[in-house]
Amino acid sequence: MGELTSWRDGPTKQAIEAFVAGLDERAVPREQRVAVFDNDGTLWAEKPMPTQLHYLLQQWAAAASADPSLAQAQPYAAAVSGDFAWLGGAIDKHYAGDDSDLHAVVRAIVRTTDGMSVEDYEASVSDFYAKAHHLTLKKPYSGAVYQPMIELLRYLEANGFTCYIVSGGERDFMRPMTMEYYGIPPERVVGSALGLQYTDDGTVRYGSELAFLDDGPEKPVRIWTRIGRRPMLAGGNSNGDVPMLDYTSGLRLLIHHDDDTGRGDVPYDKGAEAALAAARQNGYTVVSVKNDWSRVFPD
Repeated sequence: MGELTSWRDGPTKQAIEAFVAGLDERAVPREQRVAVFDNDGTLWAEKPMPTQLHYLLQQWAAAASADPSLAQAQPYAAAVSGDFAWLGGAIDKHYAGDDSDLHAVVRAIVRTTDGMSVEDYEASVSDFYAKAHHLTLKKPYSGAVYQPMIELLRYLEANGFTCYIVSGGERDFMRPMTMEYYGIPPERVVGSALGLQYTDDGTVRYGSELAFLDDGPEKPVRIWTRIGRRPMLAGGNSNGDVPMLDYTSGLRLLIHHDDDTGRGDVPYDKGAEAALAAARQNGYTVVSVKNDWSRVFPD
């Protein structure tokens, strides 16, 4: 049931199929078949920058245009100048355990939505998805999803799994597209969250604080809080996914971006060094983009 047509025959594809077949042989009930997947770099391309950062840069540039004093500080200065090295460094430092620059990014993220209704934010994000194109692939973000991972979602569902997204990305930024792009409804999206409050006009609005960052050790906590089960299968690609993978009771997939063949997914290990080391120590199944996927993106 389900077809992994974009997966090359080999040990990785065999490991997936053998794991699912073993559940059938043991008659593992459907309700226990929970799979969780990171988003950026796992289900779609995260280079040259995560999709949400592309959206935020547009918002920060507009904010700095309205209030030029903002352009004197990061990350607004990067949005105005187009020099994104500082932002890339902030993300790299986060994966290395240093959040000194990330705090400025979080403050700017919160400021973007402070006081906005959840419906207005959803409309803004949906408009972005309708118009924006991936910066290097030059096609809509719907074409930047990884075709083999979409097939894996369908394969698992055909075999009784319920699939969730568990991402460090912001939950309400992902929700407007997950059903169309991945076939995963918004109620199965777990991510970082901005603070919310109910106001007297009958509206849910964003507040002035980040509620939590769903990365690293926070991921297992959010999985339990939202799902109430330990996953039987998980997929990730970065250092921040290691706790989620270790929390998983069965098959643990680590996407390794090693494809140097020019198919659009640039090779990189930065931000995944600890995950690759953990794969050797903890027995993850490493998915080679170069060797395990016969194609990367949808036609």
